[in-house]
Amino acid sequence: MPEPLALAITTGEPAGIGPDITVGALLQMAGEYPQVRFHVIGDARLLAARAAALGVAQAWARRLADGSVASADIALSVPCQAGRLDARNGDYVLALLDHAIDGCMPGADGAARYAGMVTAPVQKSTINDAGVPFTGHTEYLAERAGVPRVVMMLAGPQPAHANAVLRVALATTHLPLRAVPDALDVPMLVQTLAIVDADLRRHFGIERPRILVTGLNPHAGESGHMGREEIDVIIPALAEATDAGIDARGPYPADTLFQPRHLDGADCVLAMYHDQGLAPLKYGTFGHGVNITLGLPFIRTSVDHGTALDLAASGRAEHGSMIEAIRNAIVMAGHAAGRPRAVPAATR
Repeated sequence: MPEPLALAITTGEPAGIGPDITVGALLQMAGEYPQVRFHVIGDARLLAARAAALGVAQAWARRLADGSVASADIALSVPCQAGRLDARNGDYVLALLDHAIDGCMPGADGAARYAGMVTAPVQKSTINDAGVPFTGHTEYLAERAGVPRVVMMLAGPQPAHANAVLRVALATTHLPLRAVPDALDVPMLVQTLAIVDADLRRHFGIERPRILVTGLNPHAGESGHMGREEIDVIIPALAEATDAGIDARGPYPADTLFQPRHLDGADCVLAMYHDQGLAPLKYGTFGHGVNITLGLPFIRTSVDHGTALDLAASGRAEHGSMIEAIRNAIVMAGHAAGRPRAVPAATR
């Protein structure tokens, strides 16, 4: 029998729905993955209180007692009220992430405590108000892991295709729109394509990923009449990536690319900026999408939504995206270990 897979789950902003969807997802998934041990990182008393508010206190206690869920108890900095942010807990949120990151990095014996991490949503403003510059999970994880570049990719089921998944990676992430053109250059795009290609092979078992690349400008620049980024940057990057053995095609106009007939057979779309890629993906998959960070030395998945402060402790928060994030982390860890684990086809 293989060793149980240990998966870290950070519970995120304590005033938001992170604790709710963690509890809800793990209760719904009870017994689904007997060879996985879930390590929930967060204040144990907060999680117990939130489970009680959701009416599942006994079921949550049973999961802790049977050992399928382990509690990595990190105390809140100050008591938390659902729906009410407190900057004094900004350090607490980062402590959860740091614990998971440390556990995912190899120790002195070369082994990592966790096979990967799943993150519940955080409130960027709270962390910044605590005096820590923070632009998002993706950037923080890259800095802590010491890697020069990572790639944000979201994935979710394509409604028009049974058992098919839409993956959208981003060349740039949390930048003002006016800063995007200056952030794009040939080496950066080639490196981004290489990261996407490598992790689709390593974590998803795709032998030769096919990547479709959007243009930056309307109509992909209209042969230079609507901008030259396609001619000067994107097309040369595609040529260099192709020479390196990466199946990257484009640039395609973003307003027409996200149609089933164009996406058929594609494994991923690389969009040039945040809303260009994530608006169509979230429209089609919201609530079942997963945020995946590529290029890290460990696996990281997350939900595709925010903290939803107004839903915390109400019982109305949906945990479908957390379930998909957990399932994706499991299948990615299986591929990385050379022993893929069975998951529903839509998440493959």
